[in-house]
Amino acid sequence: MRRLAITIMVTSFVWLLGASIAGTIGTASASAASSQSSTAAGGAVTADATTAAELAPVDVLQVTGLFDEIIVRSIEDAIARSEGNASQALILQMDTSGSVVSRETMQRLVQRVSDSTVPIGVWVGPARKSRAYGEGAQLMAVADVTAMVRGSRIGYIGEPLLVDGQPVSLGAATSDLVAGSMSFSEARQAGVLKLLTDDVGVPTMRNMVLAMDGFETVDGQKLSTVVTEIDDQGGSRLVATTPVFYDLGLLDRIMHTVAQPSTAYLLFIIGLALLIFEFFTAGVGVGGGVGAICAVLGCYGLAALPTRPVAIALILLAMFAFSVDVQVGIPRLWTGVGLVLFTLGSLFLFQPVISDSLRLGWLPLLVGIGGIALTFIVGMPSMVRTRFATPTIGREWMIGEMGTASTSISPDGVVLVSGARWRARTNRATPIKLGDPIRVVGIDGVTLDVEPEDGAARDYRERRPKKGTDESQPESQHDAATDPV
Repeated sequence: MRRLAITIMVTSFVWLLGASIAGTIGTASASAASSQSSTAAGGAVTADATTAAELAPVDVLQVTGLFDEIIVRSIEDAIARSEGNASQALILQMDTSGSVVSRETMQRLVQRVSDSTVPIGVWVGPARKSRAYGEGAQLMAVADVTAMVRGSRIGYIGEPLLVDGQPVSLGAATSDLVAGSMSFSEARQAGVLKLLTDDVGVPTMRNMVLAMDGFETVDGQKLSTVVTEIDDQGGSRLVATTPVFYDLGLLDRIMHTVAQPSTAYLLFIIGLALLIFEFFTAGVGVGGGVGAICAVLGCYGLAALPTRPVAIALILLAMFAFSVDVQVGIPRLWTGVGLVLFTLGSLFLFQPVISDSLRLGWLPLLVGIGGIALTFIVGMPSMVRTRFATPTIGREWMIGEMGTASTSISPDGVVLVSGARWRARTNRATPIKLGDPIRVVGIDGVTLDVEPEDGAARDYRERRPKKGTDESQPESQHDAATDPV
């Protein structure tokens, strides 16, 4: 049971890390290939270019998930990078359900986009289900070119942010988008989108690059993102410049993934469960290490999200209630109390934002609540019984056996008797140190009553004579014979 639990937890963590690494490597490879193909461009706007290889590249930053501190910083860094390498433009490929950063942070970002010396485009894509919801959607008000994939939506922008002291505007549809949403066709008809083409939808990144061709920059020049080339059959074709894709770094990508509601919730409860599991195995191993990592990552994710402190307290109380029954090896009343508290804490863990309720979906709830129920009703009690209760019939032979303290016992701990580890308890007046020899004097369920080999505490129930006296002589007679009075 212990190996199975540890294997599952380690596999999940490695999968999460591996997915992040694979994605980063793939993005880095694509970026490297794009950079090599655009080396000849020299980073300048060349309106008279004759081949696509002579066009300066367009940078692309993928913005997915909730707008958190990592996403905000990555956009600011991308703007600075594009300004530094003289790219023609920067395109933000956006698919977001909302923002969890402060209003001040988002206002700073909107102002930075507005002040950029590099033209910025916002493209809601790449999938038909892509969304631009929350305060992040207000970037479309200050971007130079905006477009959407057919089937995508924009809206729930909240109260307009300020740029140069004035509220941002998405045209006549601004008031409708504050607490509502629009499809790509509705946004196009309402004048929300800024396109120089007649296309209603922009289905691919190549189309977005084409849509930016001819846009007039702040210094009066025009972007040249497309050239006409002659193909092998002598016909003409439009060829766009190379988009250079950027993504979050490995560490930022992991932390951004952790700061998503489902991931933060699952990491938090897995970490707590593993720490409790390791505590009751009377040692620290792989499970404890993985549990500590998951708990730390989960706490980071919860701190980055709008959580309810009461819900977190309910989950912690639930874990304490589970522990009460785990230590006796039988699920009882406290296990039921823990399940009720844990379910309530899971259902109301996150506070909603204007564009997203942030409520956990049925799958994370099923995995979380169902997994915890199985763990503390079946898994943990079985582990405790298996770990600390080898044969339960005919153990009377152990009374009087000698052993060694595997941990300090004051008054509870673990001992090694006949090659097996047992939970042990001693008199509070006679704590036993690690490594000291012990004697088994009784058995209470799955716990051994032990005492030091020498110098054990005596109480009125003991009838053992003092050391060095005749064991056949009654204690009362011995006391009379040795009493100096």
